[in-house]
Amino acid sequence: MTRATTEPVLDGASQPAEGQTAELLATPLAASLTTASSVATPALELAAYRGALTPLHLDAPEVETGALLRGAAVHDLGWLRRVGVRGEDRARWLSGMVTNAVETLPEHSGAYNLVLNAQGRIQGDLYVWRGGDDLEVEIAADQTEALLGHFDRFIIMDDVELVPLPQWSALGITGPDAELILGKLGLPALPEELSSVAGSAAGSAAGSVAGIPVRLDRGYGTLVPHYALWAAVGQIPALWQALVAAGATPVGAASLETLRIVEGVPAYGIDIQSRDLAQETSQTRALSFTKGCYLGQEIVERIRSRGQVHRFLRAVEVLPERTGDLPAAGTELFSPNIAGKPAGTLTSVTALQLDGALRVFGIAMVRAEAEIGNHPLTYPSGQALVLKAVPKLTKFTTA
Repeated sequence: MTRATTEPVLDGASQPAEGQTAELLATPLAASLTTASSVATPALELAAYRGALTPLHLDAPEVETGALLRGAAVHDLGWLRRVGVRGEDRARWLSGMVTNAVETLPEHSGAYNLVLNAQGRIQGDLYVWRGGDDLEVEIAADQTEALLGHFDRFIIMDDVELVPLPQWSALGITGPDAELILGKLGLPALPEELSSVAGSAAGSAAGSVAGIPVRLDRGYGTLVPHYALWAAVGQIPALWQALVAAGATPVGAASLETLRIVEGVPAYGIDIQSRDLAQETSQTRALSFTKGCYLGQEIVERIRSRGQVHRFLRAVEVLPERTGDLPAAGTELFSPNIAGKPAGTLTSVTALQLDGALRVFGIAMVRAEAEIGNHPLTYPSGQALVLKAVPKLTKFTTA
C-alpha cells in the first residue's frame, strides 16, 4: 500500500484519535486508483479520513450526494479494520468489554457498541459481528491501535486472542437503489439492518461478484440503506470496477461525511469524545440493560436508575443569515433558557447541495435545559434547530 504523511483535510473527520500516529496508509482502493490516476482520474486527491488515506472526491459534489440520497453510490470502506476474537472465552470476555449484547447476539448479525473505562467514559466505538460461532469486531482505523491496546490490558486469565485480519478490505454500496445494484450482481437484499448473509465470517464467502468471493453486511443508516462488501485486498480493484459497471456512482469521502452528518450519526473523535458518558451520546442503540456485567456498567446503570445526564448529542439543521456562510465545528450555541453561558457546541457541520438548493446540517452537544420550549439555538450569524426526526430531504426546491 502507498504510505504517506499528511495534514488533516476533512474537518474533524481526519483528526487522528488519541494514540494514533500521523503516518497513514492509503486504503487498497486508494492505492489502486492512484496507480491508475494518470489515465483514469488525473485529478485524484487523497484525504485523511478515519485514519486512512482515501479519495476525497470522485465526481461533482452534487452528483455524489445525489447518488447517495437518490440512487446508488459505491465508495471506499478501506478505513475499516476487522479483528477476529478467538478462544473458548471469547463471547463472555467480549461481553464484559462492550455495552451491547454479545452472548445473545443472533447468528449472522451485528450490534453497535461503545467501549467504556471503569469511570464510564467512552474509549471508542465499534461493531460486533457474529457469523455462526465466529466473533469479530469492526473498528475505524483511527481507533484500532488504542482500542486493541485497551482490550489487551483486560485479557488476563482468559482464553482469548485478538487476531487482526488485514487481508480483508471493504467497499460500500449506499443509497435507495443499492439493492438494485446488488441484484444485478446476483447478491441478495438484506431486509434488516446489521445483518449478514449466512456464513459471514471474514474469510468465508457469502456470494461472488464477477468471480470474486465476497461477504455482504447491511449496516446502519437513518435515511438510506448502507451495505458493505468485504473481499480479499487484492480483489478490491476488480470488485470496484464490477460495481461501477453495474451502475453504481463512485463517490469520495467528502460526500460520505456529508451523509453521515445529515443522518445524524456521530463519529468517535469528532462528535463523541473520551470525556463523554454513554447516555450523553443519545445512542441508545449501543446499550443493553439486560446483559451481564461489563466495564463501566455501574455508571451507565446509575444514570439510568437515579437520574439523567445534563447534555445530549443532537442532530440539528443550521440556518445561516447569509447563504453559504457555514459556522465551523466548535461554534458555541446559545439559548434564551440559559443566561450568560453557552447552551451547546456544534461538533460537525456540512452543507448539502441538491436540486440547486442548499441546506446546512450538523451535530451538536446541547444542554438539556436548552431544549425546554423548543426555542431555536443561536450563534452570532444564524440559528440551529434541533431535529426531532430524520430531515425531510424531499422538501428541496429548484433554485
